Amino acid sequence: MGIETSLSLSELNDRIAILRDNIRQLIEQAAGAAGAEVEERIAERLEQQNAELEKFLKAREAMTGQ
Repeated sequence: MGIETSLSLSELNDRIAILRDNIRQLIEQAAGAAGAEVEERIAERLEQQNAELEKFLKAREAMTGQ
């Protein structure tokens, strides 16, 4: 079962909003981060969050046709 069939449009929009907020917070953390290890962890988390956001955006697009 794909995302687009398991979540309503409202749930997709909620998840998209949460992911965007997570990404914003990670960017703020990255700006204040010190040390290569911390920066690498934040970069990995940002990559994961962006991939998940893209997945939800595509699911919403498929659901709405926009």
